[in-house]
Amino acid sequence: MILSESSQGNSLMGSVCSCKRDHYADENITRRGFSGRYFKFGSSKWLESSLFLPATCCQFQQSRRPSLMELCICKICKDIDKYRSFSMLPRDISQLIFNHLVDSCSLSDSRIEAFRDCALHDMCMREHTRVNNKWMDVISSQGSSLLSAYISSTEVTDFGLSLLRNCSNLQALGLDCCDKISAPGIKHIAGLTNLESLTIRNCKFITDSDLKPLAGLVNLKELQISCSDITNVGVSYLRDLYKLVVLNLEGSVVTASCLDYLTALTSLKSLNVNRCHLLDDGCEKFSALSSLKELNLGFNNITDTCLVQLEGMTKLEGLYLDSCRISNDGLAHLAGLTNLEDLNLSFTSVTDSGLKELSGLTSLRSLNLDARQITDSGLAVLTSLTGLTHLDLFGAQITDSGTKYLSYFKNLQSLDLCGGRLTDAGVKNIKDLTSLMLLNLSQNLKLSDTALELLSGLTSLVSLNVSNSRITSDGLQHLKPLKNLRSLYLEYCGVTASEIKKLQATTLPNLVRYRPNE
Repeated sequence: MILSESSQGNSLMGSVCSCKRDHYADENITRRGFSGRYFKFGSSKWLESSLFLPATCCQFQQSRRPSLMELCICKICKDIDKYRSFSMLPRDISQLIFNHLVDSCSLSDSRIEAFRDCALHDMCMREHTRVNNKWMDVISSQGSSLLSAYISSTEVTDFGLSLLRNCSNLQALGLDCCDKISAPGIKHIAGLTNLESLTIRNCKFITDSDLKPLAGLVNLKELQISCSDITNVGVSYLRDLYKLVVLNLEGSVVTASCLDYLTALTSLKSLNVNRCHLLDDGCEKFSALSSLKELNLGFNNITDTCLVQLEGMTKLEGLYLDSCRISNDGLAHLAGLTNLEDLNLSFTSVTDSGLKELSGLTSLRSLNLDARQITDSGLAVLTSLTGLTHLDLFGAQITDSGTKYLSYFKNLQSLDLCGGRLTDAGVKNIKDLTSLMLLNLSQNLKLSDTALELLSGLTSLVSLNVSNSRITSDGLQHLKPLKNLRSLYLEYCGVTASEIKKLQATTLPNLVRYRPNE
């Protein structure tokens, strides 16, 4: 690859090897943009945290040599202030440069200008809070090429949104926490008739009447409107969105009566009414949504009575009941939901004896039992769930003896075990779970350097948390084989940030997030 810097405008030009355009057509990464990352609302959403975001552009996996393309992108990003425009580059190269700058939080008012008229497909800003109307002008300059854009917690106003009228092919748009957007801005969005994904979560000035223009977005498949001022009236404006598959109403002040409007949405597969203050009264209406595959009822004032209405929802694959007033009796109504893959029962009143009702749910892949009343006995009755890949026992009272039951879960990729009762002896039963990628053993005060030695064979680990333990700097040597480690938490241990940084520099170059930090 040959790069040259023009003295007139410093445009980056030359004979450039182009990546396949199909690389940016991935439905879950770029064309759908932020959809998978920001729209998911399952109990295992912590798995989609930033530890899976790409590392900064100059960090390459130690297991292979960087490609020529990567070396060039790294060099460009290092010297980014030398270039005024990338519009002469092939689009996929400009996209790579843009993505790396976003990943390393290196965009600025001057640097964003270099991407004007680059015909980018995706402009996902993640949590960049400095986005303003000037940035929106650059975003809109991508014209009909732009397929997805995400901005959050920004200074963008209604005028900034009006600039998007040039992006007629926009399919995914995220505007979370944009507090300067109001009704006129929503009307501008309504003109983007190709939109399939739209999120306007936590925008303070969005009310029921603002949702009325959205009724014209007939291609919308995913809508996130978690705003505290939305009521049943606002939901009524959505009843003609027949293609809607995912609807998030989290934090709204709706009642179960809103389900009358949702029954008209025959394509609806995923519904989030988390934190909507729902009661048992009216919950019989859930039975009409028998095609749902995902239902989030977390943090509502519902009891076992509501679960009776879920018995016929046999297509459910994800059910989230965290912090609801659910007891052992309610679990009996879930026994027939044999397609369930993801179940969240954290902070409910469920005890060990009630977990017997789950033993037949052999399709379960993710189970959250973050509740202090769950003990070794509860874990013992779950050993039939051998397909589990994610198990959250964060606050459960699991002891060293109880960890022997973990051997039944050979496919575990993530495990939380933070009830404070583990010692190094219990870690012996974790060391053979070789598929683990995320492991959280924090709050177990008796863990020592021996625990790290036992875990040294878990080479698939991406994230490890052993905070609040007796681990010291001497134990860090045992982490050297964990070449995939990107996130390490050792807060309130006998380890300093400089010692972790030294380990990062010499042995673990992929480590991009650690605590304590300087």
